[in-house]
Amino acid sequence: MRTPAAFEATGKPPRDAKKFALRFWAIRQSAAMERMYDALEWTLVKLAPVFTAIGWERLEKPVAKVEKLVKGTLFDCKMCGQCALSSTGMSCPMNCPKGLRNGPCGGVRANGNCEVYADMPCVWVKAYEGSRNMADGAAINVPAKPIDHRLKGTSSWLSVAREKSGYNARIAAEKAAAAAAAKAKAAAAKSAGAKA
Repeated sequence: MRTPAAFEATGKPPRDAKKFALRFWAIRQSAAMERMYDALEWTLVKLAPVFTAIGWERLEKPVAKVEKLVKGTLFDCKMCGQCALSSTGMSCPMNCPKGLRNGPCGGVRANGNCEVYADMPCVWVKAYEGSRNMADGAAINVPAKPIDHRLKGTSSWLSVAREKSGYNARIAAEKAAAAAAAKAKAAAAKSAGAKA
C-alpha cells in the first residue's frame, strides 16, 4: 500500500511504504545522528563570520538543496524550515498525515500505527522510541511552536547558525538602533520647525 505524507502536493502520488526503511534506520540510530547533527551545528556556527561575508541570502538556495538531499534521504524531510529532528528522536513530525507537531493524535492504533494510514507506524511513536536513545531525549516534552509555512523550503541549518552565532540578535539590535535614531531625528526636526 502507498502512503502519502504532509506537505505533498494535491494529486501527487504517495510514496511506497517500503521507502520508509531508511527513515526508520535513522530513528534507530538517533544517538549517532544527534552527535553528527551537533558537530554540523557547531561547524556552521563557527563558519558564521564567513557566511556573513559571503551573504546569508546568497547561501540559502545551495545550502537548502544540500540539506534537502541529506535530510530528505535520511529522514524523509519535508523542508519545513523549522527542523525539529533533534527534539523528536530524529523522526520528522511533518511526516504525520495530520501535521501534528506536538505529539500523537488520539487515534494511534494498538499496534503503534497511524490512525489515517494503517500500514504506516505513527511518527510520534517512532519519535518517542528515537528520543529514548538521545542525550537530549527529554526535549521531546517541550512543546514546539506552530509551523510557519512561509519558511517552507528554506534551510533550517542556516537558520540555526544565524540564531546561535548571534547574527539575528545583532541585526535586530542594529534595526532597533536605526529606528530609534530616525525617531530622534524626526523629533528634533519637528522641534526645530516649531521654534521657527
